[in-house]
Amino acid sequence: MRKASIAFFVLRLMLLFVAENNATITEAPTPQPQPNSNLPTYGTTQGSLRPQECAPRCTTRCSKTAYKKPCMFFCQKCCAKCLCVPSGTYGNKQSCPCYNNWKTKRGGPKCP
Repeated sequence: MRKASIAFFVLRLMLLFVAENNATITEAPTPQPQPNSNLPTYGTTQGSLRPQECAPRCTTRCSKTAYKKPCMFFCQKCCAKCLCVPSGTYGNKQSCPCYNNWKTKRGGPKCP
């Protein structure tokens, strides 16, 4: 009788372990940042800028960085391709998918 009790206990333990491993864990979706309403909205959608409008937008975008020359170089390169620059000095890249999705060979963001 004791062997049967131990076998039953081991079987229940194994079933519990299998059930826990097969359980799916669903995570709540991460909240997306909302665009700041007091930022200018012009030139933020893809293709809405003209090439001559890139320099002033990139000057604003790179105004707070310590690496102004590389920031301006890549911002203008990205703007020439995507014809948009995200608003603000950092982030807000979701407003310009082309700008956001252009990656370096190593997989990092190409555009500042």
